[in-house]
Amino acid sequence: MQGSLADEVHELAARLGAHEALVRVARELFEELANPFEGCTRVLCVQPHPDDCEYGAGATLADLADRGVEITYLTLTDGSKGTLDPGMEPRRLAEVRRREQEKAAGIIGVKRLVWLDYPDGELPYGAEVRRRILGVIRGVKPDVVMAPDPWLMYEAHPDHRHGGLLTLEAVMFSPLPLFDRGSQPHSVRTVVLYYTAKPNYLHPVDRTFERKLEALKAHESQFAHTWQTFELYVRVLAAAYGGQAGSKYAEAFRVLPALLLHASALSQLV
Repeated sequence: MQGSLADEVHELAARLGAHEALVRVARELFEELANPFEGCTRVLCVQPHPDDCEYGAGATLADLADRGVEITYLTLTDGSKGTLDPGMEPRRLAEVRRREQEKAAGIIGVKRLVWLDYPDGELPYGAEVRRRILGVIRGVKPDVVMAPDPWLMYEAHPDHRHGGLLTLEAVMFSPLPLFDRGSQPHSVRTVVLYYTAKPNYLHPVDRTFERKLEALKAHESQFAHTWQTFELYVRVLAAAYGGQAGSKYAEAFRVLPALLLHASALSQLV
């Protein structure tokens, strides 16, 4: 069977090129690329700050919640510096944003929130944060882990770059028993990256898109002063992806089977 697959790839590559041949084979080997949420019962959505899960994937998460999928939010920082108001105290803002996140999560249908509470803008890139994320993954035991795409070009916020990359590292290490022996290993099936410029999966969200907007409005400290412009941007983006997906609105993601997170060129091809 292995020989016949190799022969098939060789023939495809001769006709279409190696890139297209490997893409086609990967699509056959990894069915989750067609729909990463098929058969999913638990999702862990990792966000650098309160509001990222709703902003990056809120309508999809609402759709999954309606289907009975258990969704957990893991918030890495306290959001204590996300304001243009020089008179705001960081501790007070962190409290406001936690309340806003709790309200928004309720609108989406998320019942479990986990907080690491690193200072906003100061999420360190290192083993301690990765270990804590790994511990949450092993505790929640998700089929799918969602996180911001750490390779989004021109992403200037270190919390987003560090948070996305550390989440992927934690997913990769989670099945290995010698990493953090104090918790039971768990294998994540699929990683779904939001805030991506290289999507390979579009999720139609006509039924739940307005709920995403309602949840985003709950983050008043972030969006109230620019809501009209922000709402227009969110609608335009979802409409563009919806046009491609054959729906009114869609959200776009980069799907990576967890098996491709290490030493595999297929991760760039799929």
